[in-house]
Amino acid sequence: MMERCDFLVIGGGIAGLSCAARLAAHGRVVVLEAESAPGYHASGRSVAVAHFGLGERLVRTLTALSLPALAEHGTRHPALHIASSAQLEALDALEDTHRQFGCDYARISGAEARALLPVLKSEACAAALVDHGALKLDTHAMLQAHMAALRAAGSTVVTGARVSAIAHDGASWRVEASGETYAAPLLINAAGAWADDIARLAGVSLIGIEPRRRTVISFAALPDEDVREWPFTKTVGEGFYLLPEGAGQLLASSMDQTPSQPCDAAPEELDIAIAADRVEQATTLPIRRIAHSWAGLRSFAPDELPVIGHAAGAPGFVWVAGQGGAGFQTAPALSRIAESAVLGLPFPADCAAADLAPEQFAPARLGA
Repeated sequence: MMERCDFLVIGGGIAGLSCAARLAAHGRVVVLEAESAPGYHASGRSVAVAHFGLGERLVRTLTALSLPALAEHGTRHPALHIASSAQLEALDALEDTHRQFGCDYARISGAEARALLPVLKSEACAAALVDHGALKLDTHAMLQAHMAALRAAGSTVVTGARVSAIAHDGASWRVEASGETYAAPLLINAAGAWADDIARLAGVSLIGIEPRRRTVISFAALPDEDVREWPFTKTVGEGFYLLPEGAGQLLASSMDQTPSQPCDAAPEELDIAIAADRVEQATTLPIRRIAHSWAGLRSFAPDELPVIGHAAGAPGFVWVAGQGGAGFQTAPALSRIAESAVLGLPFPADCAAADLAPEQFAPARLGA
């Protein structure tokens, strides 16, 4: 038996669920997620701090537009951007960005940065910028809120639905997934690292998505030290980030971006070692044991910007892909842009007022 709906969304991460939740106001949505639970891959492995040290102008604009909605599932937690003496020019540029977006920030000295993060070595931080408006996001709550919105609207998320075939019959897209058939006039490709694979099954031109692996380690803080108030700390250039996980644990990453095939990513020993070494080089923290480590795939288009819009020559096939590492912090704005693209509605007024335009997101810029 074929299940028919108004919108089929392939991919149950933050991109697919946030888009689906908005589309559910316009018709019945079925979300197909290949794994046993939504948010299994990149969305379930994200550290998810919303800050302005990520991406370029377009991504930062989307972040600014998303912050009011993100506050519902986020708590203010300072972001400390540190710079060595060789990175001061990059810190100047980041300060300009914070000024342009009206952030609640301060440029501080290395000594002031060490007052916020006492383990920071003096040679690792000549100056810093602290953003008091950064948000630590509850990613689980965000995903569950979208799931609840879908259920309330009478829409469905199907897990364990691995897509094996896609065809267009002139009126609808038919999708075979784990022995079931689904059909809808509009098919939204929010498959993350697998977005090009879905396009290939549908006979649609690829956009050149590149999954990149990022590794995170967890380790114990100093004995009897409550680190919950330590800031999310990130180097302005190559280096690492560090943030508290509860009272006695810390998370860190070397911010690696190793190209990968789409897969259930796992950390490699070298990446774990590099992350630990960079933390030990810049701080007085002794990492004697890695308590836990994991890796996730962040997916990028060739120009590292999100791809949202109808595919050329494939009526009803819509891309929602390429969010990179900013999926959660840009989801509120991107989902509204996706809603307008899928339905042919006017581009969101606040996005247009911020000098964004549909053409910046359209797959046509990539020949798709």
